[in-house]
Amino acid sequence: MYNLSNAFHFLNKLSENNNREWFAENKEEYQSTFDDLAGFSDKVLAQLQQCDQIETASGRKSLYRIYRDIRFSKDKTPFKNYYGGSFRRATASLRGGYYYHIEQGSTFVAGGFWGPNKEDLLHIRRHLSADAQPLREVIESQEFKNFFGSLHGEQLKTAPKGFDKEHADIDLLRYKQFIIRHDFSDEEVLSKDFHTSLANSFIKMRPFFDCMSEMLTTDLNGVPLF
Repeated sequence: MYNLSNAFHFLNKLSENNNREWFAENKEEYQSTFDDLAGFSDKVLAQLQQCDQIETASGRKSLYRIYRDIRFSKDKTPFKNYYGGSFRRATASLRGGYYYHIEQGSTFVAGGFWGPNKEDLLHIRRHLSADAQPLREVIESQEFKNFFGSLHGEQLKTAPKGFDKEHADIDLLRYKQFIIRHDFSDEEVLSKDFHTSLANSFIKMRPFFDCMSEMLTTDLNGVPLF
């Protein structure tokens, strides 16, 4: 059985000793917490697979490395102060990705489209320009607002090139990313059934993913692209 309090404890110590020497001396504790997280993630994956097609092979495979890429960063601390991971949906017709972030005081799940390529982004905008109602029905539903709040993501300050700045749905057309997020309290994270809470939060993303997948895999007439 997993115990995420061990992960919190290790990460808190790491944040105060973020150097390679300390990490090497405490590598065994790191490995123990990583193994714990892998077991936790296996339980999340098992529940997620019951309602979605996931190509991530295991909970361990979902976890990101704790080592930071510092090549182009001003912050040269070598390790992340959190554990993170993601589950990839299978097949080209199922778009979007599930992400989880474990950190004391800042544990959350997120999903959506962090960096759509320019072709996908243009395709989304063309769909929204033609008919934004399907997406609005999802993000303006009470269930969505109660759990995720609102749509997140970087936005343009004005209209994207080729689109009318007076368009009725310009608020959606300005998005460059389409992300949704839900935060958890430390008390929730440390509960014995947190894997179920995390999996259920991913399941709640499905209406959003289904809507976005429909846009990305069909033309403006609703005909499948492949």
